[in-house]
Amino acid sequence: MDALTLLQQRNSAPKLAEPAPDQQAIDQMLRAATRAPDHANLRPWRFLLIEGDARLRLGELFARALSARNPEATEADCEKARSKALRAPLVIAVAVRYSEHPKVPLIEQQLSAGCAAHALLLAAESLGYAGIWRTGANAFDAGVMRGLGLASNESLVGFLYVGTRDGRAKPLPEHDPKDFATQWPG
Repeated sequence: MDALTLLQQRNSAPKLAEPAPDQQAIDQMLRAATRAPDHANLRPWRFLLIEGDARLRLGELFARALSARNPEATEADCEKARSKALRAPLVIAVAVRYSEHPKVPLIEQQLSAGCAAHALLLAAESLGYAGIWRTGANAFDAGVMRGLGLASNESLVGFLYVGTRDGRAKPLPEHDPKDFATQWPG
């Protein structure tokens, strides 16, 4: 698939199954991610690969975080939180690592990490896999960030769930570029 087709046809996959990308594919995906725009070569992104039984521990972390956010959460609520970590055979937590820099504001570093996350999804798709980028309460929860070992100068961009598409791709809506772009008259 050529690059333009990939960019125009990538589609989030809410249902994912085995197999996950193998180590060679993961390495290719990470190489693609590290080509994200990166002013001053700060490399403000970090990727935590969560596979196998580590997903069970991530599910426990999600359940503890839910209980801390909502003391009235039921065991059924906690079980639902646990199951989120099992939605794909590979979960990649994408973190942004902020650095003080006179020319690169924090928002630019966050955007760079977001571009790296998108590049990971594009690379996965190009290799025959699929994925979906999710945030939700866990991506903004300080307890989840601590549990993942993030430093005080780091935060989550989101969780990428990656595996093999389970079922058909959802139909993509057509977007007319004229709806999003105008000529600036100067």
